Amino acid sequence: MRALSGLWRWRRNPLCRATDLAEAWVALVALLLIAVAAPVTGCLVGAAAQDSLQRSVRQQQHTRHLVEATVVRRMGGVLPETDPDATSARETGSRVLADWTAPDGTPRHGPVLADLKSPHQGDHFRLWTDPHGRITTRPLDSATATTHAVLAGSGAALLAAALVEGGRRLTVWRLVRRRYARWDQAWDRAGPDWGKAGTGS
Repeated sequence: MRALSGLWRWRRNPLCRATDLAEAWVALVALLLIAVAAPVTGCLVGAAAQDSLQRSVRQQQHTRHLVEATVVRRMGGVLPETDPDATSARETGSRVLADWTAPDGTPRHGPVLADLKSPHQGDHFRLWTDPHGRITTRPLDSATATTHAVLAGSGAALLAAALVEGGRRLTVWRLVRRRYARWDQAWDRAGPDWGKAGTGS
């Protein structure tokens, strides 16, 4: 909106100074950049993020596997958080000692967080592992990746607009300082004769 307010200086005015015209040009350029460059920047960043995230989705879906585990016994204590959703899982899950077989056929045994409210020996549950049976987080899904890409693009567009507006404000501030400096110079030249006869006062 500040960029729009500078456009009024385009109107005809006999008192219009060079700095007023410069401020109008700065406002126009800033408005065009915010209207065109910021959305283009957002689209480019969003597209790059989407491409990268979708590659990650495909890679994770290829390298992470859902396997079946068997409860050996229930355990106390808390597992370290490796999954962003561990907090929500802990509310409905339990820490257990379990056996499972890795996708490569390797038998595995260790403490895990099972999505069971009241686990008993022999209960089955599923967990995500890498090809060697090491526990990992579930793979990123395509919809979540797209959401992250949209957020990245939107953030980039807003940042670009903010940088343009910041540049405009800095330029206007310097123009105003130059304007005041010229007023001070003009006042210094007129000051000694101010109020004297024949000076037009």
